[in-house]
Amino acid sequence: MQRILVSRCLLGQRVRYDGGAHGPYDLLQRWQDEGRIVPVCPEVAGGLPTPRAPAEVPGGQGAQVLEGRIPVVTDSGEDVTAEFVAGARIALELVRRHGIGVAVLKARSPSCGNEEAYDGTFSGTRVPGEGVTAALLRAEGVRVFNETQLEAAAAWLAAREAAAAG
Repeated sequence: MQRILVSRCLLGQRVRYDGGAHGPYDLLQRWQDEGRIVPVCPEVAGGLPTPRAPAEVPGGQGAQVLEGRIPVVTDSGEDVTAEFVAGARIALELVRRHGIGVAVLKARSPSCGNEEAYDGTFSGTRVPGEGVTAALLRAEGVRVFNETQLEAAAAWLAAREAAAAG
């Protein structure tokens, strides 16, 4: 049985920066009931509190944060790069420990976004990009989906399990 890394906020856990949550989603609940889910909130795992100040990646490119080229900053200008990178590394360790090849992470999050991110101006402007954790996981070969792509994630998982059984 394949395990799946999932953002804790998508499981209804109140770990978002504003103390909120998303979900629960039926498919995620089914996977949780099957014992497949390995939950993570990279920001909390990296040492940030809940609630916390909103943070963005200037330009929305998590890979550049991992390369040390740009910081993650809060709306008041505080540099929280170290916490974001630490959380990404913890997520990667979970992936390695559990042999995970797929993740469902929160869309547009500065940690977890997989296709789109906020641009760092705190104006609500979105750009193509990904969060710090999503970038690290993708670089390690993990297929990253968001909560709007649950059916695609299920199809990817089914194909992987069929290939492994075949």
